[in-house]
Amino acid sequence: MRFSVGVQALGLLGLVSAAPVQKRQILPLSANDESVLQLAVFLENLEHTLYTGGYENFTDAEYTAAGFPPGFRENVAVIASHEAIHIGALSGILESYGVAPVPNCTYNFPYNSPTTFVDLANMITTVGIGAYIGGSTLLVDNPNLLEDAASILPMESRHDAYLRTGIGASPFPTAFDTPLTAVWAYNLASMFVVSCPMYLPIILLPKLNLTSPMPPPNLQPPTPAGTILDFAWDPSTFFVPVDPSAPLYIAMINQISPPIFEQVTITGTGMGSVPVPANVSGVAFAVLTTFAGGLNETELTNFGTLAGPAEVVLS
Repeated sequence: MRFSVGVQALGLLGLVSAAPVQKRQILPLSANDESVLQLAVFLENLEHTLYTGGYENFTDAEYTAAGFPPGFRENVAVIASHEAIHIGALSGILESYGVAPVPNCTYNFPYNSPTTFVDLANMITTVGIGAYIGGSTLLVDNPNLLEDAASILPMESRHDAYLRTGIGASPFPTAFDTPLTAVWAYNLASMFVVSCPMYLPIILLPKLNLTSPMPPPNLQPPTPAGTILDFAWDPSTFFVPVDPSAPLYIAMINQISPPIFEQVTITGTGMGSVPVPANVSGVAFAVLTTFAGGLNETELTNFGTLAGPAEVVLS
C-alpha cells in the first residue's frame, strides 16, 4: 500500500495546530524564541527530507531482506509525516509573528541501503533531540513555546527508539540524552546540506572528522572504553593561530556529565587519536580544543572549539 506522506501530514496538521492558538495568551516573540524556532524548522526540514527518502528509495521487500520487521517501511513514512506536521506547526508560529520560516534546503545523504539509511537517521535524529533539549533553556520566558518544544521532543525520541530497535540496537542506550548548543546542532546538520535559499545566522566551525572506527550496523557490541578513536582536521581552517607544538585535546560531551578532555596523540598533520573515555556510551559529541579541561559545553561553543563537533556513535 502506498503511503501519502504529504496528504496525511496536512490532514493531521489541521487537527493539531488550529485549536491551541485560541486558548493561549499571545506572548511577544523574543530574539531567542525566533532563533530556537528557526533552528527547529531547519532541523525538521532536514529530517522530513531524510525520512521521505528512506520511504521512497526502498521497497518493503528491500527492508525485509535487510532484516527489518514487517511494516517498518510504512512506519518510516509515518515518521516523515510527523516531521511535516512539526514543520507546519513551528512555521505557523513564526508566520503568526510575521517571520518567514527558513525554507527547505537541498541535501546529500550518504546512504545506499535500508540499514545505512537507518544508521544515518539515528545520527541525525539524535542531533535533533539534543537541539530540542539545548534550546529549551532559551524558551523559559515563553511557556507556550516551551510547551510546544516539550511536546515534540518525546516524539523525536520515540522515532529514534523505533529505528534503533529495527536494526537490533538498544532503544535506550543511555539514561540521559545529550543537550546540544545551537551552534553545534547547526554544524552537525549542515554537513548534509548542498545548498539553501536561506541560511541561518549561525557560525560554521572548522570540521572535525571521525575516521575510525565506524560503528557496526546494529551498534552491537557497544564500543568499549579504551578503544582508539582516530580524528582528522585541517589546521589551515582554524579561526585562531595555534602553535604546532602545542598539545591538543578532544573534549567529549555525553549525556549530562561535564565534558571529558583527552589529550590527542598526534599521528600526522591534521590527524590524531584518543581513547574512548570511561563511562561514555550511546552517542557522544567531540570537539578539538587547546584547553585541557575546565570548560562546559557553552564555553567550548563560544570560544573553546578549534574544530568540530563530530558525532561519535558508540552504542
